[in-house]
Amino acid sequence: MRTELPTRAIHVSETVRLPEGRDADVVVVADTHGRPHPGAASLIERIAPAVILHAGDIGDLSVLADLRRQAPLLAVRGNIDGHDPSLPDSMSIDFVAGEHPVLRVLLTHIAVYGPKLRAEVARQARACSAGLVICGHSHVPFIGRDKGLVVFNPGSIGPRRFHLPIVLGVLRLGPGGISMRHVSCETGETWLP
Repeated sequence: MRTELPTRAIHVSETVRLPEGRDADVVVVADTHGRPHPGAASLIERIAPAVILHAGDIGDLSVLADLRRQAPLLAVRGNIDGHDPSLPDSMSIDFVAGEHPVLRVLLTHIAVYGPKLRAEVARQARACSAGLVICGHSHVPFIGRDKGLVVFNPGSIGPRRFHLPIVLGVLRLGPGGISMRHVSCETGETWLP
């Protein structure tokens, strides 16, 4: 369902069905800038996600086709992506297992200023009843809490920016609960700051 926000931004709602009774991984990427790290594809294949989320700054849209070959994909537009009508500015995603809701996420590109959640993004997350905000833009891998919401930035799998790591995020959902981590595209290992 597509709706227009007051700023003319496009917001869509999606549902992702997860297997019932077992954990499922969701790969979260951002800031590919048209050139994902060469190790990203094999890393994603190894994780075998139920779905891939792209939090914007895609660059060349062929990146999305490559990701779709690995798993179903949901993506939002970043500030370098222009106004491609196929990409919404934000998305609320309901993860469900069977008929049971697991988690509602707000996927957007720009959401934080440093470690703080931007007020307008917090309002949008609350308006769509999301408990988790997933974003990109800064290239800084981040898991935190602000304004009563959990924030997850997967970092960037695109070209290196400054001395930041090249990482993706993994969101694990299931009977065991919800967890988040970062994985290095260079080593394939869990990345810690």
